[in-house]
Order: sequence, then C-alpha cells, then structure tokens
Amino acid sequence: MADQPPTPQDLSAEAGRRPVYDFDESYTTGTPPWDIGRPQPAFDRLAKEGGLLGRVLDVGCGTGEHALLAATCGHEAVGVDISAQAIALAKRKAAERSLEVRFLVWDAIRLPELAEQFDTVLDCGLFHVFDDGDRERFVFGLTAVIPVGGHYHMLCFSDRQPGDWGPRRVSQEEIRASLASGWTVDSIEPVVLDITIDPTGALAWHVAATRT
Repeated sequence: MADQPPTPQDLSAEAGRRPVYDFDESYTTGTPPWDIGRPQPAFDRLAKEGGLLGRVLDVGCGTGEHALLAATCGHEAVGVDISAQAIALAKRKAAERSLEVRFLVWDAIRLPELAEQFDTVLDCGLFHVFDDGDRERFVFGLTAVIPVGGHYHMLCFSDRQPGDWGPRRVSQEEIRASLASGWTVDSIEPVVLDITIDPTGALAWHVAATRT
C-alpha cells in the first residue's frame, strides 16, 4: 500500500484516464459467465445466517441478485455497476419482484463520491478484476463508505483454481496485504463460485473483513 492513500479527487481523475473493460458488451452479446440469475450460494448462506447487517451495498452488482437478496431480507439496499446494461436489467428485476432497491451506474473506483455509508458491502467477482493500482484505490474507497465496525464480504477467484482462463487468481496473501491497514480479516474460506460455463463452478475465496 502507498504511504499516503489517494484522495477522492485523485480517484476521480485516475478513473477518467484508465481503460475500462467493456462490460456492457458482455450483457448485449449473451449471458456472462457470472450472471447465474440467482445469488451465489455463499452469499445466500450469509443472508440466511443473519450476516447482512444494516444498509447494504452490492458493489459491482451486475444484474443485482445480491442487492435484491438483501432487500428480500428487509434491508435498505443499493447496487452499483459500471455497466449500464447490467443496471437496466437489475432495475427490471426489482420492478418485476416489487422490491425497493436503488441501482446506479457507477465506477467502483469512485465509491467515495457516493458520499454514503453502508454497514455491509457485498462484492462478488469485482476484487479480482482490478490490477494492483486499481485494487488499492478500490480498497481505499471501501474505507470511505464502510464505517468502523462495518463489514465487507467478498467472493473472488482463488489461486487454487487450475488453468489460466477467466480472471486473475488471488492468493490469501494478496487479500491480507490489501486489507492490512484499517481492517481485520475475520476469515478467508474456500468456496465454489457458480458460473454458467461450467457446472462444477470455479474455486474461490469468501473473505469476511471488519472495518477498524
């Protein structure tokens, strides 16, 4: 981590310069591998066990299944994603299910500019798409929207996953290093991410961390 974290102004300027993968295309040309049409089992279990607390942010929400899950459990929920196509689909789902969820087209690097606080942040498949620089800015942004005592739950590709297809593999050491300042890593558990392209899924980590 850098000696001095970037300011919100730095984040905004950098987000304007960096290339961004065209996630809209993933939704317009078919169904992306991560868009399984239901919550991931690990987050479904988390909800059933009472692990969703207070206001919930689903960051990199895609078509919104985890924000919608939170709303179903009675939480005020917000979902953000850089893909306008994904957000349009998420809004349609919310309307069809008669659920109140606020969905925004938003770059996850710019979380401080939301100027909001959340007790629980859910991240399914976002952390592992960032390079080192954007990962640092993303984690700094999380500290701006999660107050002390708040919780971050993240599902990411694991370095246990064989092959070289798909997103970057992430080790436990990388996760702990990214959350070394301002966080307590409560647990890192091996889980399976359900995906549309392989019935056996993908090996992943479920990370639970508390803001300190």
